[in-house]
Amino acid sequence: MEIVYTEENIAEVAKQLLKKAPHNIFLFFAKMGVGKTTLIKELIKQLGCTDTVGSPTFSIVNEYQSEDIQIYHFDFYRLENPSEAFDMGVEEYFETGDYVFIEWPEKISSLLPENATKVYLSKNDDGSRFLKIDN
Repeated sequence: MEIVYTEENIAEVAKQLLKKAPHNIFLFFAKMGVGKTTLIKELIKQLGCTDTVGSPTFSIVNEYQSEDIQIYHFDFYRLENPSEAFDMGVEEYFETGDYVFIEWPEKISSLLPENATKVYLSKNDDGSRFLKIDN
């Protein structure tokens, strides 16, 4: 799946992504400032969460609840070593079957599960975003 989108149609993109992704674990690959957190906020909203969603840059993980859906949002940007994620039990989150959204997954590449949807984002010259998913 490949999509070009803007902030005006991000809700529809999030719906499509949730519908077409074969896994509940999403790995977001993109440079700084491309819109990973913005898209994840919309995905969490589409899952029915009414909480204020923020970036877990400093907390590393934010947890959200929506009806009977548990959601985990990780940001590994500040990690120095994959062992930090291992020590916090990140692999246990992968085994829950809950939704897991990960920013900067390349920081913990040795710990990532195979059953994850890889989301690649880039910014176009006109300000729109290009999204590609790989299973």
